[in-house]
Amino acid sequence: MFSLVQKRRWFYTLSLCIIIPGLLIMAYSIATTGQAFRMSIDFQGGSIYELKFTQAGATESNLRDVFSQFGDENTIIQQLGATEDNHWSVRAGYHTESEKRQILSALNTISPLDRDNSRDENVSAIIGQEVTQAAVFAVLVASVIVTGFIVLAFRQVPDAFRYGVCAIIAMFHDVLIVAAVQSLAGLLFNWEIDALFLTAMLMVVGFSVQDTIVLFDRIRENIPRHLGESYETIINRSVLQTMHRSLMTQINVFFVLIAIMVFGGASITQFVFILFCGLLTGSYSSIFIAVPLLVSWQKGEFPFRFARKQQELRVSESEA
Repeated sequence: MFSLVQKRRWFYTLSLCIIIPGLLIMAYSIATTGQAFRMSIDFQGGSIYELKFTQAGATESNLRDVFSQFGDENTIIQQLGATEDNHWSVRAGYHTESEKRQILSALNTISPLDRDNSRDENVSAIIGQEVTQAAVFAVLVASVIVTGFIVLAFRQVPDAFRYGVCAIIAMFHDVLIVAAVQSLAGLLFNWEIDALFLTAMLMVVGFSVQDTIVLFDRIRENIPRHLGESYETIINRSVLQTMHRSLMTQINVFFVLIAIMVFGGASITQFVFILFCGLLTGSYSSIFIAVPLLVSWQKGEFPFRFARKQQELRVSESEA
């Protein structure tokens, strides 16, 4: 039988080779921009304009020129619909009502605005901060609930608490990798964190935990069935029995996400790509991180070596 868990140190090394550079990328982003990620208007606050022109003439270049006159050098401009629709979305820094009137007047000289179908509004940074706090709180609460659920569901398995801890470690493994991808994309492509990014992150957390629990449940079923086998053999058998079903489901999801990235339009490309990366690392961590960690813990390997040595010392002392 091919053994995956025997190669666990290779899997740990691969993950560290991704996570450590990811942390360095975030550190570099903090050093150069002051933030680990580029923040969207949802978190920094600003003004949103939805502009509908009655005639052709508006381009990204001349729209950007107008907003740059008011100090907005990093304005995000996006065309909505087909070119002939003359419909644009602009996200800029915070503008007062007086500044908005001046901006709209300047835009009207480019091409007449359809005032009935155009709008502008200010967005407070407080909303983004509240959403972020709620998302972080949700992840922490989910960690506690998942650990408690696994301990309760696996109570007949020795050391049930280990399963909960390993599932949470795998979950944070995925969060770190997705965060590193987002930070790198912010430096290379000016991608920003918005509410959709938090949505993708929460979906990744849920997927990672669910996939890990499926594998752990098969281990729980196989332990009483194969009492004569070593723990490592039972773990490996469980992974091989579950892997094909898990991977087939995930591959179907990946094909759908790739299709959306290719044909879904620029407005959701970032969200779908982050979700794709998260589901990919979630599939990897469930099989190659969470499950091998159980074997490492059982064998007293790093970072549990000290506790294992203490236990062996007590056993040897009692035998003496």
